[in-house]
Amino acid sequence: MDAMKVLVLGGTEFVGRAVVDEALALGWEVTTFNRGSHAPVEGVTALRGDRAAPGGLAALESGEWDVVVDTWSWAPSAVRDTAALLAGRAGSYVYVSSRSVYADPVPYGADESAPVVASSPDESDDSDYARNKAGAELAAVAAFGDRALLARAGLILGPYENVGRLPYWLTRIAQGGPVVAPAPGDLGLQYVDARDLAVWCLEAGARGVGGAFNVVSPPEFTTMRELLEECVKVTGSDAELRWIEPERLLAAGVQPWIELPIWLVGDDYAFMHGGEVGKAVAAGLRLRPVSETVADTWAWLRSIGGKAPMRPDRPNKGLDPAVEAQLLA
Repeated sequence: MDAMKVLVLGGTEFVGRAVVDEALALGWEVTTFNRGSHAPVEGVTALRGDRAAPGGLAALESGEWDVVVDTWSWAPSAVRDTAALLAGRAGSYVYVSSRSVYADPVPYGADESAPVVASSPDESDDSDYARNKAGAELAAVAAFGDRALLARAGLILGPYENVGRLPYWLTRIAQGGPVVAPAPGDLGLQYVDARDLAVWCLEAGARGVGGAFNVVSPPEFTTMRELLEECVKVTGSDAELRWIEPERLLAAGVQPWIELPIWLVGDDYAFMHGGEVGKAVAAGLRLRPVSETVADTWAWLRSIGGKAPMRPDRPNKGLDPAVEAQLLA
């Protein structure tokens, strides 16, 4: 693939950072646009602006790009305004959306045809994540039509994670000793490494692929046991995984997803870990093994002192040590 020009809206944290790194690795010319609260990655052209502020898009009023990648998670009106400004000067608009756009209930095996929550591209309230993403999808399509690619990611893991899921398990297991693990260990998990998501978005965008795609691994790509055992392996700790049945965890008030990240039960499990992904796989989605995702995330954590950054708009993850001690007693 020839070198392309890509504009990354964001580009310094987690998925946006992965998009920048992978684009640079492909030899692409990379421009980032953000508020400048984090240092830009070396090798990019860094533009500054606040999408939520009047006149905040001034730096994007000139320039042309082959692909735009947008990771925005707040009010859809910001995507509406940005996409409209860029529609005549960009080839494709890749919006990193979420499978959270699907309306409850979402059965196991649901594909991209499942109903989506009601929203609007003009929405200025950013308090509802699902409506934010659904409205932003509508905004991207309104401006770019079939040149809009909607990448509905599920659970995202990998280096630079700033939502505390895999970093929780790695740091807890690194401490060693008995560790509460949610049974059953053979429960299948579905996720995507941020770098694999990034490569797919870039390559599909460059090919002019449009429409909605569930961009995540096939169901049962790995299991909770394999994931946590890889954490034990890469940290080199003496951790002992103690598998505790979900009924006992729930009776103790343990919150799935928040206190024991990645773990879900019932309808939530069917939704998050049971999406149909054949369309994205057919469109070139490639997935690295879970061992690589875990090892690379641990290497990154160690490189920054062992404590992962956390987005301020996401709840802290992890099991209270006192609750864990009680469950292990």
